[in-house]
Amino acid sequence: MSHLIYIPLADGFETAEAMFPLDLLRRAGAEVRTVCAAANEGAASKTACSSHGVRILCDLAETEAPWREELAMLLIPGGGRGVEILQRDEWLRGMIERCDAEERYIAAICAGPSILGRMGLLRGRRATAYPTFRQYLDGAEIPGERVVRDGRYVTAAGAGVSMRFGAALVALLYGKDEAARILGSMECDGAE
Repeated sequence: MSHLIYIPLADGFETAEAMFPLDLLRRAGAEVRTVCAAANEGAASKTACSSHGVRILCDLAETEAPWREELAMLLIPGGGRGVEILQRDEWLRGMIERCDAEERYIAAICAGPSILGRMGLLRGRRATAYPTFRQYLDGAEIPGERVVRDGRYVTAAGAGVSMRFGAALVALLYGKDEAARILGSMECDGAE
C-alpha cells in the first residue's frame, strides 16, 4: 500500500534528517514528495540547499502541493536555518493544522519539533527535539528517548538518529517486520 508523504525543504535543512527517512520510506513503497519552500533562494527552480551545501531538486513547489485526501504524513526535517524559514511558511502552517485536524501523522526531527511546539500541538504529549530546541516544546513531556511516538506525532532528537527515525516511520505505516526487512537489506554483514 502506498502512502503519500510530504517533506518540506527550506534552505538550511539538515541533509541526513530529510534523506534517510525519505530513502527508507520509498523503499517501503511510500509516495514521498519533497516540497520546495516558497522562501528558498532557488524556489523558482524548485531547489533547496542543505546546511552543508547539498542542493536538492525538489519534486514539487508549494504551489504544486495542495492538500490531498490520501496524505498520510507530513515530515519536517531539522536544520536551524531551514526551520527558521519553515516556521514562517504559510503553506506548512496550513498543512500542519489540517493534518492535526484530520488526524494524519506528523513527524519532525531535530529543530523541526519546535515548529509544532510553538503552535501548541505538543502540550500534554511526549516529544523530543535537539537539546537546544527542547525549550520550544511548550507543555510537552520530554523523555530520555531519541525517537518518541505519541499518538500520531513522531519526534526525534537529531541527525544521529535519522536512520532510526526513518525506520520508526516505516514501522508506523508498514509494520515492524517491513522496517526490519528494509534495515536488514541495507546492512553489509558478511559482504567483502
